[in-house]
Amino acid sequence: MRNMIVILCVGCALAGTAWPQAQELECRIASVGMFKNGLAVITRTVDAPGPGVYIVTNPPEPIHGTFWLESDAAVEARMTTRELEVPVAEAGGPGLDAEWIGARVVLYFRDGEIPPTSGTVLEAGTAERAWDRNYQQPQNGYQPWASWHNPGYGSSPNPSTPPRYLVLQTERGRVYADSSMIAYAEVQGARETVRQTRPVLELTVKDGPSPSRITMSYLTKGVAWAPSYRIDISNKEELTIEQQAVIKNELEDIQDADMYLISGFPSVQFAHVTSPLSLNTTWTSFFQQLSQQIRPYSGLAQAATQQAVMTNVFMPTQGIDLSAIPLGEGPDIHYQPIGRRGLKAGDALAFPVASAAAPFERIVEWLVPDTRGPEGQYLPEHRYQENPEAYQDAAWDAVRFKNPLPFPMTTGAVAISCDGRFQGQQMCYWTNKGEAATVHITKALSVRTRNVENEVGGERLTVVVGGRRFQRTLVKGELTASNHRNETLKLLIRRRFSGDLVQADGEPECTLLEEGVWSVNKRNELTWTLELQPGGETTLAYEYTVLVYF
Repeated sequence: MRNMIVILCVGCALAGTAWPQAQELECRIASVGMFKNGLAVITRTVDAPGPGVYIVTNPPEPIHGTFWLESDAAVEARMTTRELEVPVAEAGGPGLDAEWIGARVVLYFRDGEIPPTSGTVLEAGTAERAWDRNYQQPQNGYQPWASWHNPGYGSSPNPSTPPRYLVLQTERGRVYADSSMIAYAEVQGARETVRQTRPVLELTVKDGPSPSRITMSYLTKGVAWAPSYRIDISNKEELTIEQQAVIKNELEDIQDADMYLISGFPSVQFAHVTSPLSLNTTWTSFFQQLSQQIRPYSGLAQAATQQAVMTNVFMPTQGIDLSAIPLGEGPDIHYQPIGRRGLKAGDALAFPVASAAAPFERIVEWLVPDTRGPEGQYLPEHRYQENPEAYQDAAWDAVRFKNPLPFPMTTGAVAISCDGRFQGQQMCYWTNKGEAATVHITKALSVRTRNVENEVGGERLTVVVGGRRFQRTLVKGELTASNHRNETLKLLIRRRFSGDLVQADGEPECTLLEEGVWSVNKRNELTWTLELQPGGETTLAYEYTVLVYF
C-alpha cells in the first residue's frame, strides 16, 4: 500500500509539471538569397539577453544538412511544442468551442422547431468527446505532428479537428448543441485569443557574453524569383535590353531584409529532403525522401524547359565565345543585391534590375538537327515526341549581340519589340558578361527552306569496332534556301550530322561537338554564313560517311 501511495504521489507530481519558463524572442529574417527553383538561403538573427531558455514561435523548415547556428555564446536548438496564446484570426479556424469558452451565448437553430438555448460555453472535455464518435485517442500519446504545416504554405496550423458539439452550461444542466445545426448566435464576452499547441524552436543559451546575438542560416522552400528580359530593336544599330525580376513570397512576412537574386546552377543534392529537425517529418519520411532519385532532365519537353530555366543552362547551339569578359574567381554562383525590402506572405513584387545598350545584327538562323543516334541509325519516333523542339527543321528570325549587362544573363523569358510593337517571345540562355548571344524572335516564314538527304547505294565496307559490326555508308545532302522578302538577308545555316565530312560547297566551318567526342560516330556541325538577295535562292551540297550498326 505504501508503494502504491508513493507511485501515485510521483504520478501527481509529474502530471503537474509545467514547461520551464522560457522567454519568447523575436526572430527576424535578416537576409534572403533566392534561387529560381523555389529554394532560398535564409539568415535569421535573435538577440538573447543572456544565458537561459528562449523560444522562437516561427520555427524554420530547413532542407536537410543546411541548418546552422552561429554565436559567441554556446547555443543548442531544440524543436518542440508549446501551448501558445494565438489570436483567433490566426488560429486557422479553431472552432466555436475554443473561441467562445467562458462567453455567454444564445443559440438559434436552423430547425425552427428547436427553441433557442442560452448558457455559458464550457471547455471541451471528456464528457463532450463522448458525443463525438469520430474522436480517436492518439496511440501511445504520440501526436501526429507530420500533419501540421507552416501557415505560410496555406494550411491550417491546428493539428486537431474541431469537435462536433458545443457544450453549454445552462440553469438546467449541460446542453450539447450540434455545431452544424446552429443558424446564428448572440455572444457576449467572446475570446480574442485561443490556446493552441504549436511547434516552436527552443534555444538554450549557455556560457557566453550577455547579451549575445544568435544567427541561424538554412535553406528552405517558399520564396523564389523569376527573371524576364525585354529587347527593343527599334534602333537599327543598337538594341536596348532590360532585365526584370518577379519575387513571390509564400514563406512568411519579411520585413526590411537584405535580398539577393541568385544565378547559377543550384547544386543542392538534398533539396527534396526535409531536415529531421523539423516536427513535420518522421524518420520514415526522412529515409523515404533520401531514397528518392531526382532526375531533372527526364520527361517531356515541358519538363526540359522548366529545368533549363531553373538550373540556368547555357544554350548548347551557341558554341563557346572565348571573348567573354572575366567577372571574378570562384564558383559560378552570382548574388545580385537588390537592397533591403519587405514582402508579406502571399505577395508578389515586380521591379527592374538593370538595363543596357549594345550593338546587334539581324540574322536568319536555320538549324538543321542531326537525326541519327550515336550508332548511325535514324532516331526512333518517340525521341521526336519527347522533345519536338529539339528536332525542328526551321528558319528563325533572330538577333545576335554581346551581353552588355554588368553581370551574366540568366536563363529566362525574353520578349522582343520594335517600334512599340511586340515581335515575339522566346528563351534566352545563360550568357556571361560580354559573351555573344543569339535570341530567336519568330519563325522566318518568308524564307523557304528544304533539306534533302539520301544514302548512296552500292557495296558498303564492313567495319568492326569493339567487336561490333558497322557498315560505312556514304550520305549526300542538299540544303536549299530562298528569300521571299524585299530585303537582303544575312543567313546563318547550321547543319549537324554524325560521321566524317567528305566535302561541302561554300567552304563551311566544320566544328566537332563535345557530345560526340567519344562516340563511334563524331558529332559535327557545318556552319555557312552568307547573304541572300531579295528573291534569291541558294543551294549547298555536302557529303559525309557514317558508320551504321547492323
